[in-house]
Amino acid sequence: MSADTVPAINRLLRRWVGAVVSPLLRLAVKSLWIPLVRWRTARFPRRSVLYAGQAYYNAWYLSRALRARGWKADVLNWDPNPAAQMYYHGEDFRFDDGGRNPLVVAARIWFYLRALWTYDVFHFSNAHGMSFGQRLADGLQGAPGTEIRLLKDAGKKIVYSNNGCLDGVSQTSFSKWGAEPVCGICRWRDVPSVCSDERNLAWGRFRNSMADYQCLLGGNRVDYNDDPRVHEVPEFYCLDPDFWRPDLEIPEEFRLSYPPGTIRLYHAVGLFQQRTDPTGVNIKSTHVYAPLVERLKAEGLPVELLFFTRVPNNQVRYYQAQADIFLDMLTFGFFGATAREAMMLGKPVICYLRPEWLASMRLEIPDYVDELPVISATPATVEGILRDLIAHPEKRREIGARSRAFALKWHSAEAGGRRFDAIYSSLLRTPDAAPSAAGRRQSRASS
Repeated sequence: MSADTVPAINRLLRRWVGAVVSPLLRLAVKSLWIPLVRWRTARFPRRSVLYAGQAYYNAWYLSRALRARGWKADVLNWDPNPAAQMYYHGEDFRFDDGGRNPLVVAARIWFYLRALWTYDVFHFSNAHGMSFGQRLADGLQGAPGTEIRLLKDAGKKIVYSNNGCLDGVSQTSFSKWGAEPVCGICRWRDVPSVCSDERNLAWGRFRNSMADYQCLLGGNRVDYNDDPRVHEVPEFYCLDPDFWRPDLEIPEEFRLSYPPGTIRLYHAVGLFQQRTDPTGVNIKSTHVYAPLVERLKAEGLPVELLFFTRVPNNQVRYYQAQADIFLDMLTFGFFGATAREAMMLGKPVICYLRPEWLASMRLEIPDYVDELPVISATPATVEGILRDLIAHPEKRREIGARSRAFALKWHSAEAGGRRFDAIYSSLLRTPDAAPSAAGRRQSRASS
């Protein structure tokens, strides 16, 4: 068989699939399979959830905790980006890119049809991430979002986890928050293919039209996040407390060598080159921290900046465990995965906490806000706060102990399993709507 034969056969197969098989398949799915699945789902609901797409490691640990509670809980990794895999901790199913091979597309469709029968809750994460991957969408040959609309037609419950500033919120709305600039120092402010009013709001409209329940953490309540189906759910953003533990043993190759008494200040930026503008500015506040640490060193203070990027997640924890203070974003308004990892390791964290968002969060999770041990700072106040922590080791230890306790209560996998057992069960008992706020509080209290 010549080198040109296989591509030619694939082209013929694709044409045949597109002209004959796909129309027949769509007809069979809509007229036969979807009604059958809807009948089964309505009459015999199952405690079953598929996490379609990764959210760092959150979905992985949450799925394992739910399994311990009797759920069928699986994770599908459909992300074809090799660079992203270092952030993930596990999966039950994996879709690689597969090219346009018709056999790969057929396998994706077969997986999807079986998933419709098997799972009654589908949980997605990340902006523009309600998907099972591009190859399935290609195979269905419908309008964008066809595979998600079919879930709704089949009576499935759709849950979604928010991932930040461009998730359903326009750049115009987000940029209005003060007191320090946010969008003004973001690398993506003038890249409409990543962030723009039109793109962000179009995604928000689709997301809200599909999701029965949405998880948020950070109180970012404008535009499409100002919706009764959007809830503050810190437990989704969960970690394994044994993987990140204060007494983590450090392998020899990861041990840092500094003079005794050195205060190690940890600061990290994922995808640093892409997220930093030509002047060195980014929303992680590297442009604030780097010169600040240099000033402190010039004064003779025993500090060192630990800066990391592109280190696999299962390795960077060894550097984190050797840090004394974590330095996070000073203008964004809330924290992300790095700060949660720091708290689980029992470390103090500096990060700006936007008062408006805390007030919004307090309406649903007042205890979380009251117990939050993160030290809020802005570019104008961070130097004084950092100097105080450097000078008082007992204060660092006390905040670190509270941080570990807080992370265990709100961000452990066990806490996530308990919370989502209640959320998903309530959704399955509610055919046409997500549980009310009162019902959610009652479920949580009973759990």
